[in-house]
Amino acid sequence: MASAQPTQMKAWLYSSTTNGLEKNLNFDASARAPPAVHGNNVLVQVLSASLNPADYKVPEMGLVGLVAQKFVIGTPASPGMDFCGRVVVSGDDATEFLPGQLVYGCLSQPGQFGSLGEYLVTSASLLAPVPEGVEVDHAACIGIAGQTAYQSLAGYVSAGDKVFINGGSGGCGIFAIQIAKEMGCHVTTTCSTKNVEFVRGLGADEVIDYSVEEDLVATLRDRGVVFDHIVDHIGYPAPMYRESHHFFGGWEDVGASGVGTFVDRLIWPSFLGGGKRKYVVFFFKNTREDLVKMGEWFEDAVKAFEKLRSVRARGKIVVHVAKP
Repeated sequence: MASAQPTQMKAWLYSSTTNGLEKNLNFDASARAPPAVHGNNVLVQVLSASLNPADYKVPEMGLVGLVAQKFVIGTPASPGMDFCGRVVVSGDDATEFLPGQLVYGCLSQPGQFGSLGEYLVTSASLLAPVPEGVEVDHAACIGIAGQTAYQSLAGYVSAGDKVFINGGSGGCGIFAIQIAKEMGCHVTTTCSTKNVEFVRGLGADEVIDYSVEEDLVATLRDRGVVFDHIVDHIGYPAPMYRESHHFFGGWEDVGASGVGTFVDRLIWPSFLGGGKRKYVVFFFKNTREDLVKMGEWFEDAVKAFEKLRSVRARGKIVVHVAKP
């Protein structure tokens, strides 16, 4: 190991999620730092962290969340999984990363030492060096949203395919549009009026303004069977999947509104009113290979950060944890 490991750190901590995780967050200037790193692990000083819905949805999942807090996450805990920072200490088997090196990545699941703490520990296999020219804030956004967008398209689409991305201005959507275009696809997406030009600037070929279209399902139905693949980042309107045989060739769900939505769409038979198209519930895989790919493709597109809980949020929210 190259340097001493801190025993204290600054961190936002929670011990309960009653009435919402954010209502239980407290800043601690002398919180306990992660334990000493060994083997293939790396201690990273977090410079910027970006937020994802999973950061609060997992701890708030009722009984499941309580069990996770007690036996998996532990308390008090720092939320956050996406990050960009500098290497502080590398384990004996993590020789590819040197102290001071800029890296980015995401934790595979919520833990006690999340990215809203000054320091976190992760496996070297889940880190990637920040590409030259990519800003710290932007690299911090790649982890979950970037990999989710990439993996929901790679292997499912080919050049020339027509892809529908439901929710183009959100955290995953802004990546999905750019990735689909990089793959040679024709992209149609949805957003509100204020974000129409934003998503067009990301490369969307067609934009459906759901602030204007009173019945999005009817609008899509009127187009006929035109899409080869859909990625649904927001999970509404609810009837969209049931009617998808009118306009889609396949369906992949990234952001359904809840577990009940997943279950309903997976098991409800078509002869009883369920959807007639293949339905895939998507869970991203955290890999260095995809992190590196996203870093190579990444462009300066994340320009606006709004409230995470709003399903109409644009871009990603970035929190500065430590000074570069």
